[in-house]
Amino acid sequence: MRLSQKSIGLPFLNNLKQKPKIILASGSPRRRELLAQMGITFEVMISSVYEDFSIDKTPNKFVEFYAEEKAKEISMKNSESVVIGADTVVVLNDNILGKPNSFEEAFSMLSNLSDSVHSVYTGVSIQWIQKSISNTFHSKTDVTIKPLSNDEIEYYIEIYKPFDKAGSYGIQDWFSVCVKKIEGCYFNVMGLPLNRLYAELESTFNNLNFK
Repeated sequence: MRLSQKSIGLPFLNNLKQKPKIILASGSPRRRELLAQMGITFEVMISSVYEDFSIDKTPNKFVEFYAEEKAKEISMKNSESVVIGADTVVVLNDNILGKPNSFEEAFSMLSNLSDSVHSVYTGVSIQWIQKSISNTFHSKTDVTIKPLSNDEIEYYIEIYKPFDKAGSYGIQDWFSVCVKKIEGCYFNVMGLPLNRLYAELESTFNNLNFK
């Protein structure tokens, strides 16, 4: 027998008349794809929060802080909606790498990531003012990169232009051939830890006995 959404307590799945409305506070195409992959109907509202990489926070606290700031900004104007904010950074030798502003910055980042292990942190925040829900967490994935030649780095930057990606690469595109190993959630590297997010949303709805 096929169970209905209501019987399993997951009203956020494939609900074309989504109530409550779910909002993704991110303009990332990859996060949109991943959230849709989860079977969620949602709207997109892009946060205007500016990330200051000079603030004194550890990587896990950094991504949690900005994920929460992004979600709260949108949630304040949409109190009846469930708002999901996220923030992703690449960390190498305790240094947070954001998005490159130029070819030279991207080249430098990828040269440093070559033949090394780095960590990808994604912070996620679920805000639902109407129900007094504020849940923020993070996920970490370790990524091992093969030795990269200058030609490979130049080719990747010129063809794929990774200027909108933390650490100057996307694990889902050509750069995947440069990844030797990952430890942790693959989708976390793309920008959303799907398993953890699904579990947190399920818990949020079920704890409220929302049907």
